[in-house]
Amino acid sequence: MATSATTDHVLAPAKPHSLLADYATLFKLRISTMVIITAGAGYYLGSLRSGISPFHAGLLQALIGIAVVTCGSSALNQALERKSDSLMRRTADRPMAAGRISLAHGLILGFAATFLGSLYLAYTTNLLTGTLTLLTAIGYVAIYTPLKRVTTINTFIGAFPGALPPLIGWTAARGVIEWPGVALFAILFVWQFPHFMAIGWMYRDDYARAGIRLTPNLPNTRYAAQSTVIQALFYAVLMIPTSLWLSWLHITGLPYTIVATLLGLWYLYATIRFARILHSSNDADNTAIARNLLKTSVLYLPLLMLAMILNAQGRLLF
Repeated sequence: MATSATTDHVLAPAKPHSLLADYATLFKLRISTMVIITAGAGYYLGSLRSGISPFHAGLLQALIGIAVVTCGSSALNQALERKSDSLMRRTADRPMAAGRISLAHGLILGFAATFLGSLYLAYTTNLLTGTLTLLTAIGYVAIYTPLKRVTTINTFIGAFPGALPPLIGWTAARGVIEWPGVALFAILFVWQFPHFMAIGWMYRDDYARAGIRLTPNLPNTRYAAQSTVIQALFYAVLMIPTSLWLSWLHITGLPYTIVATLLGLWYLYATIRFARILHSSNDADNTAIARNLLKTSVLYLPLLMLAMILNAQGRLLF
């Protein structure tokens, strides 16, 4: 499974250089946890749609397979980006960038986890889920990752594999792609843009040093700021109706509608505050503004997922 094209970039604290700690970094365990949470939400809602309890062996099997493929994708991503990672302060200590894990070591782990995890999913859930998971990993590693050095459109392209985990959770439970699963995909897709614009602005110099092309590090700083803010605001506004799509499909009820609206307004408010980078030339202040949006986005998503789970099918709890 692909890790998000956005959360892939969050600064991680330095860790001891044990092999176990290096594997945790190679597999991006904290990001993989977010993938598991969103996939689990999709499985939960899909199970309720089928009128069965989600708490059975199938849930565990699906999450294990998704986690394994996610870890494999992360390893392959770092194998491809080991040189650019070594040029950025925030990623230079990654195990492949620093040379503590060899290229062959990383590739073997990455390919094995990606393909074996996909096969495991196809066997324990259904062929659609295994195939969709494998295609997601390929899109993330083979399309999005190379595009990061070619065009700023990579952000939009990378949002597709980044948004697929809840849809894959849905197909693991239901065996088909349906509108509620597409709505879950849309929620994660739209959420990524304000989140990533904040990260891109915080680390734009680091990305530029590594040759990674993003809207926030375009040569014309004023134009870069304007484009970054416009994209963030557009998707923050779009986030509100997108999050309410589940209620329109009768997957959730009024309590979720209220909570999703309030959370969406909070996300939009943080994004409007982010627009202050247009009027400030102080890098430290602008970084703090972007960090505030990042923190809001990181809190927004699990709170929204919790609300949809608690109010699934219009019922509080299950």
